[in-house]
Amino acid sequence: MKTEDYLNNVQFGELGLIVMDNCEVIGKYIDDHLLEMRRMSYVEDMKIPETFIIKKKEVRFSNGEGKVFLEESVRGKDVYIISDVGNYNVSYTMFGFENRKSPDDHIIDIKRVLSAMAGKARRITLLMPLLYASRQHSRKGRESLDCAMALQELERLGVDDILTFDAHDPTIQNAVPLISFENLYPTFDIVKRFITDERGLFKQPSKMLLISPDTGAMDRAIYYSSVLGFDIGLFYKRRDHSRVIGGKNPIVQHEYIGKDVEGCNILIVDDMIASGESVFDIALELKSRNAGKIFVATTYALFTEGITKFNDFYERGLIDRLYTTNLSYVPDAARQAPWFSEVDMSEYIARIINRLNYDLSISDLLDASQSIRDLIKLAHEIS
Repeated sequence: MKTEDYLNNVQFGELGLIVMDNCEVIGKYIDDHLLEMRRMSYVEDMKIPETFIIKKKEVRFSNGEGKVFLEESVRGKDVYIISDVGNYNVSYTMFGFENRKSPDDHIIDIKRVLSAMAGKARRITLLMPLLYASRQHSRKGRESLDCAMALQELERLGVDDILTFDAHDPTIQNAVPLISFENLYPTFDIVKRFITDERGLFKQPSKMLLISPDTGAMDRAIYYSSVLGFDIGLFYKRRDHSRVIGGKNPIVQHEYIGKDVEGCNILIVDDMIASGESVFDIALELKSRNAGKIFVATTYALFTEGITKFNDFYERGLIDRLYTTNLSYVPDAARQAPWFSEVDMSEYIARIINRLNYDLSISDLLDASQSIRDLIKLAHEIS
């Protein structure tokens, strides 16, 4: 942010970050970036603290009950609560047994923070990159609408703004029409990392092909295709809707629609990888059609079935690299794997928070199309 932006605008309130235990690492990165941004744009009388992070304790009792205790005042502050509801590596002891926190536990901890704040903050923004229950966003029968109910309860508890990344269905914001809901995308940072690692592929864009793993991810694939200049293909999942296995209808067959993949390097784009089975099936289908290298780009990699099969597919040459963000927890075993490439989103988040704290527009940060095109142009010039 330029110095004149600070001269022409004042903070909405003193900035404060409440970093939940489930995202301490990225929370510290965000804090460091914010401090650096303020130092770089320092003007006279600007107060720069040692940290923006507000101290707090998340307490669990032996019977499993919990509470949150804020160790600093939040009165009049512009508070940003940062929480990774997908982090399954946070544990607590209940009746002598070790329990790992589920998304339900994490969302209740957010409510505890809001309760502890007691309405004293001037504005409360919740940064929840992986939107809680985002796959329970619509009703197709007698089923609960977990995501909508959670968002409405957060609104009632005093949340003024919600920031999330790559919501499974962005129309979920209709559940809370009276508060700000920003659905952000990590596209620029993912593409930047991909270009940096695979610059040689851009010498022959005609040999690159973007693949959407299903119809739901088609909009994302079209966007990637438009900014990267690659052709696009689609795999259509035929499911057996008469059966439910592991909470979902099993995939019977993947039908491919698009140009011939023979000799083409492939980039598969999606919002989320859970078990990875869809990616594995598509990789096998592509290799059977004599495709070249296969890369996967996704906002979230959950690895719900572990990484053993990813290692196997990499060793067999079926998958070359997986690009994903640090917006949600990734186990160390995956991060250290040769096929894994992490995209750090902390600086981007810090820029968003910095702008919002000074009531400045973030519209140019939401649409990365031109920045990506400039990046690709630079990559071509360097090559």
